[in-house]
Amino acid sequence: MNVLLIGSGAREHALAWKLAQSPMLGKLFATPGNPGIAQHAEIVAIDPRDHRGTVDFCLKNSVELIVIGPEAPLVDGLGDNLRTMGFCVFGPNKLPAQLEGSKSFTKDLCARHNIPTARYAKASDRLAAEAALEDFALPMVIKADGLAAGKGVIIAGTGEEAIAALDIMFAGGFGSAGASVVIEEFLTGEEASFFALTDGETVVPFGSAQDHKRVGDGDTGPNTGGMGAYSPASILTPALEQRVMDEIIRPTIRALADRGSPYSGILYAGLMLTEDGPSLIEYNARFGDPECQVLMMRLEDDLLEIMLATAKGKLGSMPTPRFSDDVALTVVMAANGYPGPPERGGRIDGLEVAAESGALVFHAGTAEAGGSIVSDGGRVLAVTARGSSAKAAQKTAYAAVDAIDFPAGFCRRDIGWREIMRSGGEK
Repeated sequence: MNVLLIGSGAREHALAWKLAQSPMLGKLFATPGNPGIAQHAEIVAIDPRDHRGTVDFCLKNSVELIVIGPEAPLVDGLGDNLRTMGFCVFGPNKLPAQLEGSKSFTKDLCARHNIPTARYAKASDRLAAEAALEDFALPMVIKADGLAAGKGVIIAGTGEEAIAALDIMFAGGFGSAGASVVIEEFLTGEEASFFALTDGETVVPFGSAQDHKRVGDGDTGPNTGGMGAYSPASILTPALEQRVMDEIIRPTIRALADRGSPYSGILYAGLMLTEDGPSLIEYNARFGDPECQVLMMRLEDDLLEIMLATAKGKLGSMPTPRFSDDVALTVVMAANGYPGPPERGGRIDGLEVAAESGALVFHAGTAEAGGSIVSDGGRVLAVTARGSSAKAAQKTAYAAVDAIDFPAGFCRRDIGWREIMRSGGEK
């Protein structure tokens, strides 16, 4: 069958790499793509914001499944319009995608259905937000309500920092995403990511991971979209995973189905593992980036078959997805300046040499210029490896990183450090 993959990041490169392995695949199209995705798919010029144009392309090219990688087209309702025209879509419709598109939507749903999450307040104007600050102890968490590319979260350690966060939000520092805010109590514990597949009725686990959000080694500096990840996250024990399914994931899926808006696709739960158990920090309505890269490295089943069953509402007839016991680890190489304005155009050499190390180099913000690969975004590459342990995967990944010549970029040197320390290694 022919498939259209929407997106241009390392997440979509990993999906393209895995989809291309399926014997069910006829032709894989991708838009807007990147030079890495082009190794597995035909890049086509479609604007996902043009729903009519996307439908026309799929009709003309006999596309049977559309995989929507990033969150913006999901929140924009592209899935709704494609399903209306009879296409199979991997990714939720507009209303269930509000689990990511609106933090207040998710918090209100959690409150109605007793899903564990941090105490919160929401405000749509500056005065109301400033008044709400008085109800929270320091530190507190202030979030832009809408989509902010993973950057609309500020942890305020002082009252002055909280006021400054509101200044940024309501002055448009995160665009329209900060037109309203959610203020939360600060939860203490360790963060982890849990994934579940659902067709709106059947729900099955789809692995765990741990992301590294801070830009600097030792989890220092500002939050980013993610500087690396590993999978599985052993801190999410089988018992904790069962609690996440029973107390967080299944009640959420049931609540959306009961209101006539079933969720179909992958659901990514960002968790805080507190003394009282797992608590929901946020939902993403799609695969995480860089978590997708490590999940795809460990997945042993046919991704296309899984996605099609999910899109057709037949997940219940499928066996539970199988993952390798190996650890997968990915290191993000970012352009200088990230998470601020990145330095673009930096030449990247040594990718072929890096591949000889046994790692895979997934492209994110790259472009071709004059026959060379150059940086064209904040997060540029995701260097990903598998190993029998986190330490082994880390060693292979950093050997590949060191083979890449990217003077205009940088990376963290400690991805996976928590897992390595848990297994008795050194940070």
